[in-house]
Amino acid sequence: MSDFWTRGWVKFPHDPVLAEWVSHAFPAAQASITDPAHVEWMDCEDTWFIGVDALSNDAQGRVGQSGPLTGLAMGFIAEHCGELPLHKGQVSVIYPGYPRPRRGENEAAARYRRNRDAAHVDGLRPLGPDRRRRVDEPHAWVLGIPLTDTSEDAAPMVVWEGSHILLRTAFERALANHPRETLHEVDITDIYQSARREVFETCPRVELPAKPGEAYLLHRHCLHGVAPWGADAIAGSDGRMIAYFRPECAGGVAEWIESP
Repeated sequence: MSDFWTRGWVKFPHDPVLAEWVSHAFPAAQASITDPAHVEWMDCEDTWFIGVDALSNDAQGRVGQSGPLTGLAMGFIAEHCGELPLHKGQVSVIYPGYPRPRRGENEAAARYRRNRDAAHVDGLRPLGPDRRRRVDEPHAWVLGIPLTDTSEDAAPMVVWEGSHILLRTAFERALANHPRETLHEVDITDIYQSARREVFETCPRVELPAKPGEAYLLHRHCLHGVAPWGADAIAGSDGRMIAYFRPECAGGVAEWIESP
């Protein structure tokens, strides 16, 4: 765990405290998939339930009859990254056949999803007709908590090890000489895309399959994505379901680029 800052990710072993939380979170996550309020989140020709803000947890992670979200992963985060209130978790579910194209996705984007795991840095959403990118959501960190048991080739999380160092340098260059209060308005598209190409050429691609009771934490600047569903992947009818938490930096984009 000590090399989190070098690798940009850390995986936590099975934690009974987290496994107990998962036992309460799973039925709530399962119910969110058929909730009419979340129907918009079924995409990629029914192979991905995106599930943003679909988990009904509170700011301490309580969901259903669970206690707060605690354990090894949250203890590590509190010690190394600081404590933040939690947003409603994302319920990301991948089904056999992923990836198919998203609604409105052109062939180039669909090919990138297939061949490059739809690799991205969270919070850099494309905006407007020209799909230019800014730091729209300055996340503090990304925590993934598996809710279903699947084989390792069932569309695992993918991370480019060490990419956070290269990308952070690029983001610092893009945001330099801009007033702190306007950093969220700075167009970082070109520098981001150039740095992303360098990451593909120089950083090892690592798959992070995990079981319920385990978890993984990504540095906010890490390039990451989702691998295609394996030809022989095994999963139950609930697919590969993961709860994600990515609270935003209290200090906005300035903290996003300045803090470790």
